[in-house]
Amino acid sequence: MEQKRVSLANGIELDVVDEGPVDAPALIFLHGFPESHRTWRHQIAHFSDRFRCIAPDQRGYRGSSKPQEVDAYTPDKLIGDVFLLSDALRIAKFTIVGHDWGGAIAWGVALGGQHTRVESAIIANAPHPAVFQKLLYTNRGQREASQYIRAFRDPANDGLIREKGITGILKQEVNWDRPDTMPAEERAQLLRDWEDRDACFGMLNYYRASQMTVPTMDEPFEVPAGYTPPPIPKLTIPTLVIWALDDLALPPENLEGLDEVIDPLTIVQVPDCGHFVPWEAPDKVIAAMEYFLAANG
Repeated sequence: MEQKRVSLANGIELDVVDEGPVDAPALIFLHGFPESHRTWRHQIAHFSDRFRCIAPDQRGYRGSSKPQEVDAYTPDKLIGDVFLLSDALRIAKFTIVGHDWGGAIAWGVALGGQHTRVESAIIANAPHPAVFQKLLYTNRGQREASQYIRAFRDPANDGLIREKGITGILKQEVNWDRPDTMPAEERAQLLRDWEDRDACFGMLNYYRASQMTVPTMDEPFEVPAGYTPPPIPKLTIPTLVIWALDDLALPPENLEGLDEVIDPLTIVQVPDCGHFVPWEAPDKVIAAMEYFLAANG
């Protein structure tokens, strides 16, 4: 897939895939950590005959702008990039599609742009902000699976990252989902991408700038006294949540309670699949998206 350089009004520049008819309904695809626009390669190839498919390498990744300050990666800025990208491409309304960190950003985009800019949302294995923090406090499995975030945030690991790149800290901290499922050529490209140390720190800054709290395993499994959930509005645009059930980092408990904060909601569960569902089970993701997009215009 060819990319073009798009300059945003905030000074950030993104390398962007823009395929499909320019006047067709737009799908904006957001990748997660530690990948690229190619997370969505199968879906873009399938839908670009009748949708305008936009897929940026987000800030901090590959050839896109990689500011090194942690506060350049706060959620408001990452969400803002999406709206500024749509402005730069003259897209008035769109469906937001996201996986992993791209899904976390997509939740913010959908919540902030519902009924004005964002017509519908498609989220794959990315926890809703109203659900995830509570799980980190109360659910042993989710908290244990998320301890790597504490290491990603720890500046004591910066020397390891400078020496060995993102690969070093991944090997140290992450029990990688189904590593043999990634095609060899895709793995080779990611390894090349991760040689850029500015990109390594850009990627980790998503975690370092986030306000989520990840308690240690020694802390009580309860919501702390005085904790006040952030004021998150109900999402009232059509929303599809696709969830691979064998995700080691994000167990299916993340689906519990979604019907209380999203309406209308469609959930499609994908068994026997790990975290990277867009390319581990592309046909199932495409089928779910086809049905959802047809049902919602």
